[in-house]
This record gives sequence, structure tokens and C-alpha cells, in this order.
Amino acid sequence: MMTQAGGKIRAGLTRMAITPLAALLALPGCVAINVSDNGPAASADAPEHHDYPEATPYDVTVDPMVEVDAALARAAERDTRLLLVMGGNWCHDSRALAGWLETERFANLIEEHYELVFVNIGLPQTGDGHNLHIAERFGVVDIEGTPNVLVVTPDGLLVNRGTAKSWRNAASRSEDAIYDELVELADRPAGIQPVEGIEIAQ
Repeated sequence: MMTQAGGKIRAGLTRMAITPLAALLALPGCVAINVSDNGPAASADAPEHHDYPEATPYDVTVDPMVEVDAALARAAERDTRLLLVMGGNWCHDSRALAGWLETERFANLIEEHYELVFVNIGLPQTGDGHNLHIAERFGVVDIEGTPNVLVVTPDGLLVNRGTAKSWRNAASRSEDAIYDELVELADRPAGIQPVEGIEIAQ
């Protein structure tokens, strides 16, 4: 039988334990929690059961900018666009988006319209992001979550400046919603968009 005082103490301890987790979940995009000192980071808000496929293509590479440049060169040859997906294997939203992109339906769309590159950006939510200079190259700054999707023309113009950082809920989006947006971005006109610090000749 629990005393009234004991109940208050236990309730207080429960609130103290929940508060840090709530604060982490308030961060934008996926949130990582180290499950052990040596173990991998696990997504704190990933559902145990889900209706989306998963893939983990966000490998750490020596110089992902080389891959981006090669994709832009292919885009120029094929009259396609760079589809740059920046995320992390630890993030369930990143894994969900990559999972859809690896299905046959999306593979056909990508083959026709895009040059796909995945880039690992670590954990920008905690200040431990990397390869963020690649996004900055195309005018996307202050990345705070994962994943991010940049659609870029062969000459380096970002097509979706307003939505590049809006993909942090990818696991909650439907297959059709993701597909329809990528179809639209494949043909969206790319206007001249000034980037801070870069002068564009008129």
C-alpha cells in the first residue's frame, strides 16, 4: 500500500525522467539517443511498426562532394536533375524516404528524371552535423534536422528552396504524396535565385 507522500515522490521522479525525453522529442526531425557508450544511436521517436519500407544508404564517404559533382555532370548529359537526399541511417524519417526511393515505382521515376545521391550529414540536431557545406553550396543553410531533399538543375540552381528542409516528417508521408512531389519537382521551372555572397550576372 503506497502512502500519499510516497505517491507524490514517485510521481515527481516520473516527471523528472520524462522531461528530458520530451525536450529531445521537441527537436526538429529525427532525434538520436545513444543506447550505449559503444553502441549505435537509435531513433527515439521511431514507431515499432510502420507501413513504409526502409533503407540505409547514408554511408560515411571520404568526399561526397565528388559524388555530387559527378551527378551534376550526368544530369547535364542526360537533361535530368540532381536529387540530393541528406540524412542519416540512425533516423527513421531518413530510412523511410530512402526505402521508398529504392522501390520499383520510384526507381523508374528517378531513372527518367534524376541523378540520385545520398549524403550522410550526421546529427545536425545536436550540433554534430557534417557535410553541411554541400547544402550551403546550393543556398540551403541552418539545417536542423534530417532528412533534407534538394532538387538541383545541372547548372546548380536549387528548384525547391522553400521545401528542401521540410522532409523531416518523411516517415509520416504517404507513398503517393512523396511520389507526386518528386514528379512536380522534376519539371518545376528553376528561376534565378540569389544566394547570399554570390553575385548572379543579369
